Amino acid sequence: MRWYWVDQFLEFESGKSAKSIKSISLAEEHLHDHFQGIPIMPHSLVIEGIAQTGGLLVAQYYDFRERVILAKVSKAIFHFAAVPGTQLIYSVEAHDIREDGAYISATSHCGERLHAEVELFFAHLDEHDNDRQLFDTADFLQLLRIYRLFDIGKNADGSPIQPPQYMLDAEAAALGQN
Repeated sequence: MRWYWVDQFLEFESGKSAKSIKSISLAEEHLHDHFQGIPIMPHSLVIEGIAQTGGLLVAQYYDFRERVILAKVSKAIFHFAAVPGTQLIYSVEAHDIREDGAYISATSHCGERLHAEVELFFAHLDEHDNDRQLFDTADFLQLLRIYRLFDIGKNADGSPIQPPQYMLDAEAAALGQN
C-alpha cells in the first residue's frame, strides 16, 4: 500500500471483524483539492480506508500469503461529509472469506453518528501474478506493527495473533540477522 487511509487498528478478530480509525487533518493535501474552499474527505477515500481495513482482515486470515484486492463496491451510502478534525471509526465484518475472495460489510462512524454504510467484495490475484511482489515483506510487517495489529489482534480461539514466521524471517534477513 502506498497511501494509508487508516491510522490504527482498535480491534481485530481473525476472520471475523476489525475496527480501525482515520483521523482527518486539515494538513492532508487532498482535502484542499476535492472542493475548492470546502475541505471534506472524499467518499472514495473513505471507501479506500474501509477497504484497507477489510483487506487486511481478509489477508490475515491466510497469513498474508494471498494478494487481496478490492474487486467490487456493491453498496456505499454516505449520510454526511467528513471534515478536518473528524475521527472516522471503520467497523468491518467479514461474512464470507474463501480462497478466491471475500465479502465484507462495514460502517463508518463519527462518534455515535453513522457516517457511511459500505459492502465490498475482494478478490485474490491468481497464481500467475504471485511472482510479482507488491511490497517488501519486512516493510509490510513494520506497517502492521505501526497499525498495532499484533498488539490487539486475536485469533478465533482468543489467542493473540502473531506475525507469520516467513515475515519474521524476511525482517531478520533485512536486518542482516540471518
